[in-house]
Amino acid sequence: MSNRALVLDANILIRAVLGIRVRRILENYDSVSFFVPELALSEAREHLATLVTRRGGDPSKAFRLLEAMLGLVDLVGPDVYGEHETEARKRLGSRDPDDWPILASALALGCPIWTEDTDFFGCGVATWTSNNVEIFLGD
Repeated sequence: MSNRALVLDANILIRAVLGIRVRRILENYDSVSFFVPELALSEAREHLATLVTRRGGDPSKAFRLLEAMLGLVDLVGPDVYGEHETEARKRLGSRDPDDWPILASALALGCPIWTEDTDFFGCGVATWTSNNVEIFLGD
């Protein structure tokens, strides 16, 4: 693992597909390890079709772009984050229990979370939003 690493929330994957800025960050910081829990990828896939259709786009193109974006990230499975499930669920409480794999991955890997979701604030792990993640990446 590199000195710089982040766990990506599902909403960051979706932003990488729907916009340009997040995709460029992922492409330009190839010395950074970007980790995505498998369950976050599933969540991104689940919401992507609806969002793209709502915007008048083609979901099949969006899914192809998402698959291409996976070449820029490292998928992590329950073998990496599973032992941190209980702690992650405890820290998240009732905020968004489905986000536990993201927090558990951050705990397991010892790195911050890149998200647009305030549910992670106050969970004991640093969080970065797209507006300021390059501060972290540039240090």
